[in-house]
Amino acid sequence: MTRIAIVSDTHVPTRESALPAWVVAEIEAADHTIHAGDFESFGSYERIVDLADGDLTAVRGNVDPATLDVPLTATLEVDGVTFVVTHGHGSSGDWRERVVETAREETAANAETTLVAVAGHTHEVVDTTVDIDDNRSAGDRGRSVDRVRVLNPGSATGAAPTTYETMLVATVEGDDLAVEKRTR
Repeated sequence: MTRIAIVSDTHVPTRESALPAWVVAEIEAADHTIHAGDFESFGSYERIVDLADGDLTAVRGNVDPATLDVPLTATLEVDGVTFVVTHGHGSSGDWRERVVETAREETAANAETTLVAVAGHTHEVVDTTVDIDDNRSAGDRGRSVDRVRVLNPGSATGAAPTTYETMLVATVEGDDLAVEKRTR
């Protein structure tokens, strides 16, 4: 079994001076950490890297330094589960459409996997599964992955517009995925 801490929108130091202790404990207890962007500073990024002991998949958000050495999109494979991570910001379509389209573009056309799109940006917790048929061109209709689970862990520091701290913890065992919301 693999335990994955999923966080986003930490916004340290402008919105909070540090990560909450319970979030730190969840990251330290995880086998791997996913951060969906908006660290906001190099210090915040380095703190997450240290807490995750280097087992980190991270992307750059819209308020991160442009020189932060993380990609805009990243993929993590754990057993039979593919996590596609993006921050979710942009100007085309709504948030969910952008996130689903990113996941679709980043996965192989013949992927035989459980597909999970992880994004932040809105600071609102999301855990939903959507059909990606409507977002595919006719040439992609042969894909074996027809649905994507969309996750947003909210803000680990409770940054506005939310009023409380949240994150997600995923466990992967074989190709089974369980996701739990954590909050203070």
